[in-house]
Amino acid sequence: MSAPGVAIETRGLDLFYGDFQALTRVELQVPEREVTALIGPSGCGKSTLLRVFNRMNDLIEGARVGGTVLVGGEDIYAPGADLLRLRERVGMVFQRPNPFPLSVYENIAFGLSVHRLAPRREHDMIVEQALRDVLLWDDLKDRLQRSALALSLEQQQRLCIARVLPLKPRVLLMDEPCSALDPIATLHIEELMRQLKRDYTIVIVTHNMQQAARASDRTGFMYLGKLVEFGETARIFTHPRQELTENYIRGRFG
Repeated sequence: MSAPGVAIETRGLDLFYGDFQALTRVELQVPEREVTALIGPSGCGKSTLLRVFNRMNDLIEGARVGGTVLVGGEDIYAPGADLLRLRERVGMVFQRPNPFPLSVYENIAFGLSVHRLAPRREHDMIVEQALRDVLLWDDLKDRLQRSALALSLEQQQRLCIARVLPLKPRVLLMDEPCSALDPIATLHIEELMRQLKRDYTIVIVTHNMQQAARASDRTGFMYLGKLVEFGETARIFTHPRQELTENYIRGRFG
């Protein structure tokens, strides 16, 4: 079991791709209902760590995990762990928006049908609430049958976030969710994250340190597969305890 108020915990986490060790002895506690950012140079392991939390690395041949990973106090790598249930509880948003080539309505109702989470008569209400949660309802309520591919990139990314909400996840994982967006759209997604954290735990990977500083409550700095430092974002960016963290934040490498 994790301590109260902890959404995700890793203990002595190692991850290998064949003979290559991508993560080394990662010890981390992600608080509930906060935005946690993972920063670090390319190839440092932050996206790999993010994918640990919903076992997406299982799809990579030769990947193996050591240590313990708890989500909601449950060991997600224990024998017999229910992967379908895990991926209902831990939603994922990717770098580029990836809406299904379906209507706006069908994108959100798709998961309800696949997982049989609600009778069809409730779909309209659930779709509306999901779009309200990501501030899209007023824009799209008269265009629900329009192809999701016709939306702007920002609207597509919001829709991808809305798509996971009906599954009632505890955690939202976001891997560079603003990398394809312009600066204004990026600020809109950051504001959305601040609103969503009232109900969800959010973990975001970003190369944009300004984004981490603006949008997150806590920040972890990773380097060569190790979590070098983790703490409140304001402290990490103003008074880092590790010289390596300070060098990265000050732009001396990376």
